[in-house]
Amino acid sequence: MGGSYKVMKTAALVLFILMYILMIAVPKYRPYYALTAAAIFLAAGILPPADLVTAVNWNVLMMIAGTMIIVYYFIDSLMPVLLADMLLEASKNAMWVTIRMSLFAGVISAFIDNVSTVLIVAPIGLAICKKLKMNPVGMILSISVSSNLQGAATLVGDTTSIMLGNFASMDFMDFFWMNGRPGIFFAVELGAVATIPIMMILFRNYRDPVPSADRAEVSDYLPTVMLLLMVVALITASFIPGTPEITNGLICCTLALITIIIDTIRDRNFEDTVASVKSIDFGTLGLLVGLFVVIAGLTNVGIINDIARLIVKAGGNNVFLLFTIIVWGSVLISAFVDNIPYVATMLPVLAAVTTSLGIEPYLMYFGLLTGATLGGNITPVGASANITAVGLLEKEGYQVSFGDFMRIGVPYTLTAVLVGYLYLWFVWG
Repeated sequence: MGGSYKVMKTAALVLFILMYILMIAVPKYRPYYALTAAAIFLAAGILPPADLVTAVNWNVLMMIAGTMIIVYYFIDSLMPVLLADMLLEASKNAMWVTIRMSLFAGVISAFIDNVSTVLIVAPIGLAICKKLKMNPVGMILSISVSSNLQGAATLVGDTTSIMLGNFASMDFMDFFWMNGRPGIFFAVELGAVATIPIMMILFRNYRDPVPSADRAEVSDYLPTVMLLLMVVALITASFIPGTPEITNGLICCTLALITIIIDTIRDRNFEDTVASVKSIDFGTLGLLVGLFVVIAGLTNVGIINDIARLIVKAGGNNVFLLFTIIVWGSVLISAFVDNIPYVATMLPVLAAVTTSLGIEPYLMYFGLLTGATLGGNITPVGASANITAVGLLEKEGYQVSFGDFMRIGVPYTLTAVLVGYLYLWFVWG
């Protein structure tokens, strides 16, 4: 029995590492790697098939799907373009346009997932760059790294935030104020403010004046209303005790369905209805399903507990050392792998670590989210939003090397992480 258990444990670890290597080497097929690994885990009994339904976090999947549908209509309404035009009017030159576009992306990303934020804001940035006759690489990459940063600010801003909220039973307001102390929202915002001087240095040569332009006309205010209603509903639901775990997912999907029904009845445009459903990134959903199964399998065979023991051994009983390892180790790891599977792996590890040390887990949870979210900004393969941004640039004929990305990502990341790291320790340490 012991021998077969060790074999199963070794097989699970090898499959997990192989899946990661393939995700880094050929990220285009990440969902297939995750789903294949999940299927092998189930077939081999690493995760009993009976545990499949409970292993998958349906709440997270439904939140992402519903939000993507509403975002589709939001983009189509031209509201993001109007907001961008307003930013143009307030900017003196191309440098401040770039900085404001970056901050604008951050604000949106606090309430919408990072990939959707890039898909909303990057096309606007490309249009602005064409109008200003400037290379768009700097602006688009700045938009991407900013969206990754701000995604950790609220419960609904990023998949990793949603996962943390679900795992730790945190509500929307816990990200702002929790247990009598300011939450991770302020760590993220202080980091964002600290990056403004960095962007001023990076884009110091962007001095071309901004020409005046007519504001875009919003064709439909329904998506904006539904998007705001979704945020309000999520906040409200977080205050209601005893709600089912799937509540947030039901809210997002219900509002998405209402948006589709109203738009279809009003405009009789069934092609638009089909397009809204097709806008769901089924690849990301498939990736998450696979990862949920794989992580559950790793937990089932004891690998998560093994990782927890290694971290405890490295940090010892020194909470500051452990916190430092988690933050900066997460930055290093997330620079090369997607932060979604990494955070999914580490959350149960940190729960076990903090329980063994007899301390509250929130310092470590917030440190994990800070390091893992921002670490993806170091390289173009560290986060889905970065991969999306680079893909948009390549479609426009601009090739982005690792060096091009890191010139922006490294100083941005180190600055924001350092500020968040110090804040979290002094407030929560």
